[in-house]
Amino acid sequence: MQAEILVLPGDGIGPEVTAAAVQVLRAVGQRYGHDFHFTHELIGGAAIDATGEPLPAQTLDAARRADAVLLGAVGGPKWSDPGANVRPEQGLLAIRKALGLYANLRPVKPHAAALGASPIKPHLLTGVDLVVVRELTGGVYFGQKQRTPTSASDLCEYTVEEIERVVRRACALARTRRGHVTSVDKANVLETSRLWREVATRVARDEFPDVALEHQLVDSMAMHLLARPREYDVIVTENMFGDILTDEASMLAGSLGLLPSASLGEGRVGLYEPIHGSAPDIAGKGIANPYATILSAAMLLRHSLGLESEARCVEKAVDGALAAGVFTADLAPAGRGVSTQAAMVAVLEQLELECQPVVMRD
Repeated sequence: MQAEILVLPGDGIGPEVTAAAVQVLRAVGQRYGHDFHFTHELIGGAAIDATGEPLPAQTLDAARRADAVLLGAVGGPKWSDPGANVRPEQGLLAIRKALGLYANLRPVKPHAAALGASPIKPHLLTGVDLVVVRELTGGVYFGQKQRTPTSASDLCEYTVEEIERVVRRACALARTRRGHVTSVDKANVLETSRLWREVATRVARDEFPDVALEHQLVDSMAMHLLARPREYDVIVTENMFGDILTDEASMLAGSLGLLPSASLGEGRVGLYEPIHGSAPDIAGKGIANPYATILSAAMLLRHSLGLESEARCVEKAVDGALAAGVFTADLAPAGRGVSTQAAMVAVLEQLELECQPVVMRD
């Protein structure tokens, strides 16, 4: 197949990890006979420096034309002034909103070889396989903001439609897995959470009677996610709660550098990115972990291009590299981490072993 893939390297380690993922996608394309065409545009701090805007019109136009978007990371101390009118993160929020990408899927499945990198006891991690579905275009991140010399406020607002569609996405996903959804809110305090719970209950009851739904308050969920993570299948929650809980969940996997994500809407185009930030302290050193971005590329193959076999091939290749002990500094004992390049090469070598294209014969 032919596909147009927009690459947004962004800031910090973003260019390094996206370059690794592009190399893997090129290898997959060559092995399976696909024609992937890559274009690169600016977003975040790099875009501010070049154009004065965190999301230039040229970048958004390219995203709308693409079949999928692969993003690195945005932000860094250079642009971190809280009083600035223009900030890198605004570009990320804006592209999600403009493309209608309301559901962010963040899978968490600790790898057996990397259990030692997690501060959680290994016996709690064995068998963990969950996905957090985070609502991505509503809530406090997109609400009206006000600031005076003596106070500040951020409005958290959700509509019934916004809640319905992300809960439907979570329930549909659960149908393909173990059939259990945990909806996370703060319904004992927040009115938006009370609405969230009412809508989630109705959607699951009326449209997904075969899916089990439970509710958890976000503070108790933060505890249960570490104490008994094996019990969870699909977790659905609002924007800010999902942002926080998935960073916490990275400790199950051992590193933010192992967790990919897919931001999806109703159309084919999606935005795929690692959940980690721009890590400016290691940018340019060639030691960033590329696995999360490579796994995000696998999600791109699956969700935007419909290439399930190719997606599984990439995931198996990353599994193989980890099983072989190819760990970057965030996973390895001190002083024993490999470079970004070495991790990418390990994945490419595993592709040769794991990817067996089906040859059609007359």
